[in-house]
Amino acid sequence: MSDDTWAALAGQFADDAYASVKGRVRTYVLHRQLLEHLPPPPATVLDVGGGTGHQSFPLARAGYDVTLLDSSPAMLEKARQRLTSERVTFVEADGQHAEEAVDGRRFDAVLCHGVLGYLDRPDPVVDQLCRCAATGGVVSIMTGNAHTMAVRPALEQRWEDALAAFESRSELGVLGVPTRADTVEELGELLRSRGVEPVRWYGVWLFVDWLGFGGAEVDPADAERVAAVEFEAGRRDPYRGLSRVFHLVGRKA
Repeated sequence: MSDDTWAALAGQFADDAYASVKGRVRTYVLHRQLLEHLPPPPATVLDVGGGTGHQSFPLARAGYDVTLLDSSPAMLEKARQRLTSERVTFVEADGQHAEEAVDGRRFDAVLCHGVLGYLDRPDPVVDQLCRCAATGGVVSIMTGNAHTMAVRPALEQRWEDALAAFESRSELGVLGVPTRADTVEELGELLRSRGVEPVRWYGVWLFVDWLGFGGAEVDPADAERVAAVEFEAGRRDPYRGLSRVFHLVGRKA
C-alpha cells in the first residue's frame, strides 16, 4: 500500500476544487493579498505543502523563484503536469522537516496555505516556516477560522452539529478528510515566539463559501466580480472575521 495519503485526492484537488468559482476566488484573493507584502521578483519563495502549485505558480509566472515542497508524490506529479514556468523547484518532504529538506536555505517568503488544518498541532510546522524565512522575510499562513465553525453546519441545516460546533475546533472537511481550525490570535502568538511579527491578517472566503454551503450555485461568468467582492470583504471588519478561513502575514525580525 502506498504511504501517500493524498494520492486518492490529488485529481479531485487539482482538477476539480481549483477549477470551481470558489477555487479561483481563493487563488486570486490570496495572490493579491500576498503581493501587498512580498518583495519584488525575483525574490525567493518557499511554498510548504504547496500541493499542485495553484498558489505558487502565479508567483513563478510573475518572476519569483519558487520552491514547492510537498510530502505527496501524487500532488507533486500533478504540479509537474501543470508547470508552465521554469522558475519552480520541486522538493518531496514533510513540512515538519522543511529546513532540512531545503538544506538550511533561507527564503524571502515562506507560504503555508491550507496545511495546518490537517495536522493535530500547528506548532511543529509553524516552527519550520519561521526557521526557513530569511531576516526580514515574509511568513504567510492560510488556515481555518475557529471562530466560524458553526456557520457551515447551520447553513446545511444540521442544527445539532451547529450547536456542538460552537465549542469545537474540528469537522469533516469538504474533501472528506478530518480538519481542524485555528485562530488569528493563537497563530500570531506562535509566530511572535519564533521571531516573526504578525503584520496583517485577512479573510479569504466569505460570500462564495456560505452561498455554496447554503445550496446556491455561483455563476462561473460572475467569477471576476465575485473575486473583487471577496477581496474587499477580506480587508475589512466585520467581514474578514466571518470568513471560514483566514490569511495571516508576518515578517521575521
